[in-house]
Amino acid sequence: MRLPRSIAFITACTWLAAAPAAMAQTPADKDQTPLNQPAKPPVNPPSADKRAHSYTHHGITISDPYHWLKDQGYPEVDDKDVLDHLKAENAWFETRMASQKGLVDTLFEEIKGRIKEDDSSVPQKDGDWLYWSEFSPGQEYRKHYRRAASGGDPVLILDENALAKDLEYFRLGAFAMSRSGRYLAYSTDTSGAERFTIRIKDLTTGELLADEIPGTLAGPVWAAGDSAIVYGLATKEWRVDNVRLHRLGEANDQDVELYHENDETFRVGSGLSAQEDWLIIAAGDNETTEVRLVRADDPTGPQLLVKPRKKGVEYDVDVRDGTLFVHTNDDHVNFRLATASLDAPGDWTTLIAGSDEFYLSEFDLFADFYITEGRLNGLDQVQLRDYRDPAKLTAIPFPEASYSAGLSNNPEYASNKLRLAYESMVTPDSVYDYHVASGELELLKQQEIPSGYDPSLYTTERLEIRARDGTMVPVSVVMRKDRPKAADGGAGPLHLYAYGAYGYAVPPGFTVSRLSLIDRGFAYAIAHIRGGDDLGRNWYLQGKMNARTNTFNDFVDVAKGLVERGITQKGRISISGGSAGGELMGAVINTDPDLWGAVAAHVPFVDVLNTMLDDSLPLTPGEWQEWGNPITSKQAFAYMLSYSPYDQVVAQDYPPLLVTAGLNDPRVTYWEPAKWVAKLRELKTDDNELLLKTNMGAGHGGKSGRYQSIYETAEEFAFILWQLGMTKQP
Repeated sequence: MRLPRSIAFITACTWLAAAPAAMAQTPADKDQTPLNQPAKPPVNPPSADKRAHSYTHHGITISDPYHWLKDQGYPEVDDKDVLDHLKAENAWFETRMASQKGLVDTLFEEIKGRIKEDDSSVPQKDGDWLYWSEFSPGQEYRKHYRRAASGGDPVLILDENALAKDLEYFRLGAFAMSRSGRYLAYSTDTSGAERFTIRIKDLTTGELLADEIPGTLAGPVWAAGDSAIVYGLATKEWRVDNVRLHRLGEANDQDVELYHENDETFRVGSGLSAQEDWLIIAAGDNETTEVRLVRADDPTGPQLLVKPRKKGVEYDVDVRDGTLFVHTNDDHVNFRLATASLDAPGDWTTLIAGSDEFYLSEFDLFADFYITEGRLNGLDQVQLRDYRDPAKLTAIPFPEASYSAGLSNNPEYASNKLRLAYESMVTPDSVYDYHVASGELELLKQQEIPSGYDPSLYTTERLEIRARDGTMVPVSVVMRKDRPKAADGGAGPLHLYAYGAYGYAVPPGFTVSRLSLIDRGFAYAIAHIRGGDDLGRNWYLQGKMNARTNTFNDFVDVAKGLVERGITQKGRISISGGSAGGELMGAVINTDPDLWGAVAAHVPFVDVLNTMLDDSLPLTPGEWQEWGNPITSKQAFAYMLSYSPYDQVVAQDYPPLLVTAGLNDPRVTYWEPAKWVAKLRELKTDDNELLLKTNMGAGHGGKSGRYQSIYETAEEFAFILWQLGMTKQP
């Protein structure tokens, strides 16, 4: 398969997490000693010291008295004052949430009851084998199996639970089968710091090879048959600037560097072409790419540069029978698909022209057809195309007015059917096979909800709400059909969610957890605000760099529009977002604090200006194309200062706020939420709850494992219900 942009370029929107050991008991019953709370519960919230610190850029001096919360030895965090403060905040969180423990436990069991404990994925054929994974009752992690496609008994090839035993955090990263099916290369992260260790298992013997490669972030990709893997080492700045070749059985210091990237703003990734005959090496930042090809059976051989990098031009490629396919935005913001010969790889001829209406986001090559994916009027499209006739197109039909759909795992190049994933805000996750010859959509599996779920009780719609600049912003809403109307006694509560960055479109999909709010009378809405690419690439561009505040304004205006439509009312709106979506939370509580009844900000990117000024931090140089560079640009500095949530905290009333952080988080460092909460405690003029929970053994995604993560969701929902005065059971 071709190298997707998501492999080549790592952005802060990633929300993958894994988890600790298998649970013999729920988190509510576990010893809370990792939080190191004092024997006696605190009676007052922590008050962070103010220590004089300031910095000056472009003639502007900024005071930052909570700068000390950044451990100067980072990424090691061992400063006693810092750790004591975080532990004090955790103790305050535990103390204040103690009164809601019953509700948390109820919500936990409620959400857990909707999850099939002995669930399994639909087997998928890859070569001579069928592969799938299973959860067992009570276990946090998956077991991975295979059996011969010709028949036979299942064979356990990897047990994540065994790998995670006695660990506070565990995440399986890569899972890559060699072409023959003999070897499995996999990687694991056991701290949340997103430094993965690659191991290789011989599936014929069940033994682990001696090969072990720590400190990876990209890969592994199989090359040279079963004899070697290609991977990328993470730098101390937490990026991949290299592609390396490791031959099985050789020492790591014998590994060959196939490519090195010198631009500190670029990251590197690798993948295989659809026919697995070319290794694709891509380098890029958030707006520019450059791709090289090398024969997969001779990875140290000569490399073919597809086209030199040009600022603002993105492209990704695949190869079929010697023809290069190129997906690029070089002449249209919504991308076109072109072809070229390998003799002249930079001479691109349009196959599918760019369109103002259709946003072409992906393509995939198969033996007898190819697939284009994208969005039309904001709705997902999966299109079957004919190599012989570019004008011939079959759009796979989907039954609902608003939904999320796309290709799932399709490992075989020669295939007469496609594995698809489909869901909507009322339809659970569904797995289909699309039969190419007949056009039949065959439902293979739909997510089971053991405690029961009747989709006919719910309704979903897609609204458009006018933002202050006249732009119409889409909103996906789901609620119970029997939810009281405004005319029947007042508008009920609403939970509003958004992300709004990096061109990530939040899909209008299904989650079992949100039913715990919806069944208590909430409407649940996703605001498809600018900064995502929901309505095409321009939608993303209108929410980044010098247009960043459009994202915040859209969110506020959507909330106000939902109030005007009688769906909710001011002060009865709970909101949540994480990472860049946490920045969104920080911005909107500064500008419109009285709109919100409760706020959950997860690992929030709120100390924007300081982070973008610190080029020693892992992500900063690569993020200047997303946010601007305040080091070199006075305009970027001033604009960032105008909206940076931490810098814009003022003396005013703020809504109830739950904030989370991860001590090992390399994306949004722990001190951003810690500093923000400290400043809020100093300046806010209300008595509303302000809680900070720092996971001392986890990273960006919080705790891992299906039950641990459910418990944290239960805590968030309990906080929301508590603050909105809705703690009675439905």
